[in-house]
Amino acid sequence: MSGHQPVAELHPGYSDKEATARPWSEAVAVLTRAEVFWLSTVRPDGRPHVTPLIGLWSDDALHFCTGPAERKAQNLALNPEVVVTTGTNTLHQGFDVVVEGRADRVTDEARLTRLAELWEAKYGADWHFEVRAGAFANAAGGRAEVFAVVPRTVFGFGKGEPYSQTRWRFG
Repeated sequence: MSGHQPVAELHPGYSDKEATARPWSEAVAVLTRAEVFWLSTVRPDGRPHVTPLIGLWSDDALHFCTGPAERKAQNLALNPEVVVTTGTNTLHQGFDVVVEGRADRVTDEARLTRLAELWEAKYGADWHFEVRAGAFANAAGGRAEVFAVVPRTVFGFGKGEPYSQTRWRFG
């Protein structure tokens, strides 16, 4: 999917008159730079669960990891559909991005090794992982399953002059 360009649509009802659909490259830049993301999953009883986490954008997907016993991992085992958000907590400046898609486990050792290198490059030596048995492992023996969210739909909210709402749809 590398290099695949989604279809961009401006929502005029939520955008200033002079706004135009933002280019996909702006959303990718936000996803690449972001240090903290908010993951929304669904509990077995249907209630939402939202938690902050770190992650990275690579190979046209948003990646995050979690311990297999954590609530988000348990939720994903039953329903892999997620929403992941990032951006700024300001009203009149910035650009927020909302990714909708399915969180699928990454177990390929070569891909995990590359992701572990990217994790450490982005977040520092405290986030060094080895790859063992299809997951990340840390020095303390902890295990983290890695997930990739390939976007189905992404929303971008431009805040400031002009305010805008762009939707990108993937084929």
